[in-house]
Amino acid sequence: MRRSLPARVWPNATALVLFVAFAFPVYWMVSTAFKPNRDIISETPVWFPTDATLDHFSTAVRADGFWTLVGNSFTVTVVAVLLSLVIALLASFAVARMRFRGRRGFVLAVMVAQMAPWEVMTIAIYMITRDADLLNSLVPLTFFYMIMVLPFTIWTLRGFIAAVPKELEESAMVDGCTRTQAFLKVVFPLLAPGLMATSLFGFITAWNEFPLVLILNKQADHQTLPLWLSQFQTAFGDDWGATMAASSLFTVPVLIVFLILQRKAVGGLTSGAVKG
Repeated sequence: MRRSLPARVWPNATALVLFVAFAFPVYWMVSTAFKPNRDIISETPVWFPTDATLDHFSTAVRADGFWTLVGNSFTVTVVAVLLSLVIALLASFAVARMRFRGRRGFVLAVMVAQMAPWEVMTIAIYMITRDADLLNSLVPLTFFYMIMVLPFTIWTLRGFIAAVPKELEESAMVDGCTRTQAFLKVVFPLLAPGLMATSLFGFITAWNEFPLVLILNKQADHQTLPLWLSQFQTAFGDDWGATMAASSLFTVPVLIVFLILQRKAVGGLTSGAVKG
């Protein structure tokens, strides 16, 4: 039966209102980054930049230590995500395919770790890092970022592996493949959507993380972009154009990674086929 007009309109209207509520701050941030100062401080809101300028982006890029912190952020984020994927792939395969003593306890521990707030553990993390003499280093930062995204990665990949029929592996092993070869040649290609989804989540989580780097890394050349962005306003005063430009630059890598991984994930959904 066809739904009535109000029943069809209100979901779309609600979605439109939510989209505007979430998208408008992003639009205002980006548009302000291109506005000249006179439009930014104007008492009448300027909705569209009249004379777009790149001066604010130039100011943000030339800020002290910007490119060093870009390298630090990419290093800790990419390494943490790759390590979490490797470990989670092995752990999730064991949980989904094998039966061993303590399996349910391990799954429960993963769920508890996923729900635990990291903010309450910052003091303990600081003491561990201090006692190991690793303060102001990217190594503990990378390690803790990896642990931070690992529970979600294990839990998500477990579901994807469990959804792959065991008969595919068994058929490959009957044809002469070892269990490792069956996993790499049959199961692994079908996990592309899960790998892309968990990679995106891990990248966003590690890229945006703020409390740990604030506590562990006090030296400017060992910090990351979230901490630099929080200190940008202090360094440049009321230069809102440069602040919005810096915020826009901070979001660009996340947007690029999202676009790349989204395309690959959609392609991976149809890349595998089972011949009946």
